[in-house]
Amino acid sequence: QVQLVESGGGSVQAGGSLRLSCAASGYVYRRCMGWFRQAPGEEREGVEILDSDGITSYADSVKGRFTISQDNAKNTLYLQMNSLKPEDTAMYYCAAGGSWYCRLIDADFSYWGQGTQVTVSS
Repeated sequence: QVQLVESGGGSVQAGGSLRLSCAASGYVYRRCMGWFRQAPGEEREGVEILDSDGITSYADSVKGRFTISQDNAKNTLYLQMNSLKPEDTAMYYCAAGGSWYCRLIDADFSYWGQGTQVTVSS
């Protein structure tokens, strides 16, 4: 069983920064890990993922602004978000893949956290 718990969301003004954290328990060794988000009335979209070799994939909308990282010793995944925009407002979810290989699509991920809300005001 894999459990994921996100934290670090909140409300910020446009141009501000937040760092999201995801604490993982259970077997996550050699799994893909990533962040997705979903705004009200919208489909869930991939934000940025990290495969088992440390290779990242990211959405064009966050290029140059968001950075995914992990601390394997602490079993924690992070998402550093800079230069936030109102369109970044969404519920953000941490996810773990079913294997070492993954693409930036939710179908490649098997385990999900409860989400943490990010609200960016203009």
